[in-house]
Amino acid sequence: MNVVIVESPAKAKTINKYLGSDYTVLASYGHVRDLPAKDGSVKPDEDFAMSWQVDSKSQKRLSEIASAVKEADRLILATDPDREGEAISWHVLEVLQKKRVLKDKQIERVVFNAITKKAILEAMDNPRELDTPLVDAYLARRALDYLVGFTLSPVLWRKLPGARSAGRVQSVALRLICDREMEIETFQPQEYWSIFAGMKTPDGDVFQAGVTGFDGKKIGRLDIKTGEEAATIKTMLESASFSVDSVASKPAKRNPAAPFTTSTLQQEASRKLGFAASRTMQVAQKLYEGISIGGETSGLITYMRTDGVSIAGEAIAAARSVITEDFGGKYVPEKPRAYSSKAKNAQEAHEAIRPTDLSRRPKDVAPFLDQDQAKLYELIWKRTMASQMESAVLERTTIEIVADGSGKRANLRATGSVVRFDGFLALYQEGRDDDEDENSKRLPAVDQGAALTAASIDGKAEPIESSQHFTTPPPRYTEASLVKKMEELSIGRPSTYASTLQTLRDREYVELEKKQLVPQDKGRIVTAFLESFFQRYVEFDFTASLEEQLDKISAGELSWLDVLKDFWTAFSGSVDEIKDLRVAEVIDALNELLGPHIFPEKEDGTDARKCPSCDTGKLSLKVSRWGAFIGCENYPECGYTRQLGKPNGDEGEADDGPKVFGEDPETGLEVSLRTGRFGPYVQLGNEAKPKRSSLPKGWSAADMDLEKALQLLSLPRDVGEHPEDGKMITAGIGRYGPFVLHDGTYANLSTPDEVFSVGINRAVDALAEKRAKGGGRRGAAATPLKELGEHPSEGGPVNVYDGRYGPYVKHGKINATLPKDSDPQTVTMEQAVELIAAKAAKGGTKKKAAAKKTTAKKTTTKKAAAKDGDEKSTDKKPAAKKTAAKKTPAKSAAKAKVDATSEEVPWDDAT
Repeated sequence: MNVVIVESPAKAKTINKYLGSDYTVLASYGHVRDLPAKDGSVKPDEDFAMSWQVDSKSQKRLSEIASAVKEADRLILATDPDREGEAISWHVLEVLQKKRVLKDKQIERVVFNAITKKAILEAMDNPRELDTPLVDAYLARRALDYLVGFTLSPVLWRKLPGARSAGRVQSVALRLICDREMEIETFQPQEYWSIFAGMKTPDGDVFQAGVTGFDGKKIGRLDIKTGEEAATIKTMLESASFSVDSVASKPAKRNPAAPFTTSTLQQEASRKLGFAASRTMQVAQKLYEGISIGGETSGLITYMRTDGVSIAGEAIAAARSVITEDFGGKYVPEKPRAYSSKAKNAQEAHEAIRPTDLSRRPKDVAPFLDQDQAKLYELIWKRTMASQMESAVLERTTIEIVADGSGKRANLRATGSVVRFDGFLALYQEGRDDDEDENSKRLPAVDQGAALTAASIDGKAEPIESSQHFTTPPPRYTEASLVKKMEELSIGRPSTYASTLQTLRDREYVELEKKQLVPQDKGRIVTAFLESFFQRYVEFDFTASLEEQLDKISAGELSWLDVLKDFWTAFSGSVDEIKDLRVAEVIDALNELLGPHIFPEKEDGTDARKCPSCDTGKLSLKVSRWGAFIGCENYPECGYTRQLGKPNGDEGEADDGPKVFGEDPETGLEVSLRTGRFGPYVQLGNEAKPKRSSLPKGWSAADMDLEKALQLLSLPRDVGEHPEDGKMITAGIGRYGPFVLHDGTYANLSTPDEVFSVGINRAVDALAEKRAKGGGRRGAAATPLKELGEHPSEGGPVNVYDGRYGPYVKHGKINATLPKDSDPQTVTMEQAVELIAAKAAKGGTKKKAAAKKTTAKKTTTKKAAAKDGDEKSTDKKPAAKKTAAKKTPAKSAAKAKVDATSEEVPWDDAT
């Protein structure tokens, strides 16, 4: 018996059909081990030893694999033909060796680029050993990503409370997006003018020509600066005579683009299909693993994680045959086309992405695919076919014209391009991120020396027209253009681009608006911090150089431990230099770097940082555990705050400060509408800690007035005593909307307006209904949403519940809230254990912090603490704490995680 290991159950099912009864094909379901997000997972002081963890699901699958291998004669590792696939095989082998089930069994590694019967059987006939350098490259990347994430992220948490995390590749990608946004914001438009003339030939044909020279000087696109200059040239042309100075027609060829790589597939699917990079890879994965067609399951495309552009000889022959059938012999080039990658670190041994059978035309397979699968397959099929078709033949024509009049001379030019033979364009044309400059209009036949006359064309009023223009800033990155830029700069690897982009969005560092990547304030602050204090590690050249070293490890040219040692020595030194910085120093640096964004220049020329509330204070970036905002340095005397960037007028706050409604009749304090980091809110008074209330969902800042503001500020309101126990029922608006509260039980109300009118009967009914559904007081028995099983190390059940503040996991007395947007039904035991451990550590630290705070409060004034929150934790630190900072990076990370009261897990570039 032979046991074959692949990643996915879909692959296992397909491959098992090809191999027959002598083979058992089992799936690992991806990676079976990973570095746990906890203390000491990578140990630089122990030659970068790594502690691997197996989750409960993988443990079960590995046990099944071990049982099968124990009874088998041969183990065949058939995971994907790339670095991650090699790593999965290595992990499986390591686990099986520890289980002592291999003994003298034959172990082979096979790879195949397509899940077809032919490819599988050929792979089985040509086994090899595990590729050790490729595994080393995986280990190096994994260790680097862990060390950067778990060393850099805690620094962020300490110096920028509310920040999420940082990573080796994501931070550089984020910098690209933020740099582009800064270019856009600081861009100064330039005025320029263009002049075009309608020309008529002796035969009556008309075309358009643009001015390229005047009075002996060449004129470029931006050279006519003012309307006066344009008027001078236009006036001269209106009375000039025109003649053809020269006519030049040159043949040109346009060659087809190479077949798809991972990167170019993501780019083109974004342009043509509107797919996000992650969606493209999801659909491509299904096409690769296999689709049932006519009762037989087969992979429709080759492996989709590749940077090679070559395709197999038999595929080229098949493409030429199909081209002849569908388009005719003239569309087939004399010699097959061969492509080589321009990418710096491309692995040429990998084949490009192509259909496994080019005779399967898109219309043939469409009935068996869903809409997205059909679209992507058609795109891949057309690109592959076009890559082997004849070039398009064009004719480019240029007509140079001379204009004489009023003792001056002007030069004009008309260009055109005509397709003489469409070639590959008959099937496919590559998309572009920007507009083509080429003029595709065909020009009329005209002889040198022929006289021309000015004539109106295309319905224009005048033969000679001048137009005013302004230069525009560079466009924001789309997913396609960012992937292209990252590949050009050799940042990351194409197989990780999709997860990189998704992580940036998950961290809320960027948002996708109309297909454009727009950096959010928290992303810009993190980038500014890294550029200010860790510049080397977000430099494009440094990141590309590190990628080159990692690729040399794959090729066996460098030692992975040597690369890690060199990196860690410099990186840990940089962290040691920055860890003692005060928050005030960090804020000063960010104020300087982000100035154009957070303090935009005012039209009247006044100081953009002058506080609009007190007129004496200076505005500055402020940070809190909830994020960053703009506030007055005169705090607590002045309580002015606003969100980052330009305040949004339709949100209730203009550039000149809060909107005052009037005075509260009871207290005489000012009632105002303001905008903070969580949106618009109303405020009573201007003291250091005024009463505030956020606008509930559905309430518009534009519709607010004094009456509505006072209603919000009056909450929570007493509804009346409960008839059963006499305890007060209150109504208010909380994080999850309007509610009534009685003795620890919350019941939701329909609308915010109901809070102000709800009576005792409605409140009692709502509370009774909530209790009937199991939503009674905290501590009451509840039914789990999902039972995860026994805690792997401490014992006791671990379950998922639905709570007052959303879903959470519970073990013993510890409750840990699930991250935002998490699906409680998909939570794994591994994730639950991590959350519970983090919450347990956080709870212990909070008790210590509370005791320290009580003592410190007696000696620290409120004003001093507000000016520099970091000084509270850095002044007079015990010697033991300073020593603790020199622990391993993972220990320091875990400690920082607790100090920052954050449950965020640092970025992981490998996932």
